[in-house]
Amino acid sequence: MTDKKALRAQLRAARDAFFLQKKPQLPVPDLLRERLGPGIVVASYLPIGSEADPAPLVAAARDAGCVLALAWVADRSTPMAFLRWDPDTAIEAGPMGLQQPPRSAPEVVPDVILTPLVGFDARLNRLGQGAGFYDRAFARLPHAWRLGLAWSAQQVPELPADPWDVPLHALLTEQALHLPEQH
Repeated sequence: MTDKKALRAQLRAARDAFFLQKKPQLPVPDLLRERLGPGIVVASYLPIGSEADPAPLVAAARDAGCVLALAWVADRSTPMAFLRWDPDTAIEAGPMGLQQPPRSAPEVVPDVILTPLVGFDARLNRLGQGAGFYDRAFARLPHAWRLGLAWSAQQVPELPADPWDVPLHALLTEQALHLPEQH
C-alpha cells in the first residue's frame, strides 16, 4: 500500500484495537538506560489515544537525572520546539489534541527524542501523523538519538518513504527493541 492517508487510517485502527485488547506497556531497554545520565536532555510526548505511552522511559530518564522536555507545537507552519518539562508541572492544551508545556518554558536541545508514530517498518522508517513535525525536527537535530515508540501491531512490511522522511535509530515496542537491519 503506497497511499499514506489510507495506510494511516488502517494503522490507527489496528493500533486502537490492539491497545484496547492487550493494554500493553513499554519496557525500558538497556540501550536507552546506557544513554541516560545527569544533564542529558530527553524529549518525550504525552500520548494521544492509543499511542504508545512513554511514561516508563520518562520515569527512567527522570531517575537518571536527565532534563526532560516535551514537544511543543504552535501551528502547522511553525517548526516544533522542545520545551523543558517536569511531570509535576501543569501542561496546557495545544493544537491537534496535543498536551504541552506553556510557551514560557525554556527551549532545550534534545539528546534523545522519544517519538510517537502511526506505523513503522523493519528499516526503521516511520509513518507519522502527516504534518512532518518530527521529520523537520530530526533534520534540524541530526545528533539526537531517535527512538520510536509503538505497539507491535503497527509494524508493516514496508513503508513508502519520501526524500524528507528521516528514519529512526531504534524502535521500541512492547515486545522488542528493533535496531536497523544489517545489509
